[in-house]
Amino acid sequence: MEISPAALEACVARLRPRFPGVAMLPLQADFTRPLRLPPPPRAPARTLVFFPGSTLGNFVEAEAVRLLAAMRETIGRDGRALVGIDLVKDPALVEAAYNDAAGVTAEFTLNLLVRLNRELAADFDLSGFAHDARYVPQRERIETRLVSLRPQRVHVAGLAFDFAEGEAIEVEYSHKYTDRGFSALAARAGLEVVDGWGGEPEGFGLRLLRQAAR
Repeated sequence: MEISPAALEACVARLRPRFPGVAMLPLQADFTRPLRLPPPPRAPARTLVFFPGSTLGNFVEAEAVRLLAAMRETIGRDGRALVGIDLVKDPALVEAAYNDAAGVTAEFTLNLLVRLNRELAADFDLSGFAHDARYVPQRERIETRLVSLRPQRVHVAGLAFDFAEGEAIEVEYSHKYTDRGFSALAARAGLEVVDGWGGEPEGFGLRLLRQAAR
């Protein structure tokens, strides 16, 4: 499943020759919205939802619960969901990852303004904003912002926005989880953790979920 049709087609074109015995049913969709899965060629014995990476951490808590609850409905009573999570670790390590010396993350963040200029007729001056990513221990998350370096006015889609020096645009959250915290989050969505891989040495994990017993 992928929101970009070009990326979806390219992925399936690579995988089909490698796994000719696997039926692949590409679905262009936004996973945050209700899904209508294409009919499989044969009835599945069990459904597995695989949500890799650490995308769940980009959602605030209520949104993450809704997404996990949608997975619960998709997998049914006998299915499973395999979810990737970024784990809580040394804040210095986390901040270093989001403020890399090569400036890759900063370039990625500033590209948001490039897209706004191109697609919404905005006039952001990229030299007037700086990438800023900080770990907030109380919320166990990285908060990424674009900070205005001077007073300035920007136009987006015909509307004017004034920025003071130091004023920020919130770009992204990236939550980090403890196993206890993730289990509690899953429980709110009617799921329970039944297995897991990865932990403190790796700083990242996969957790297997099923519908919680009622």
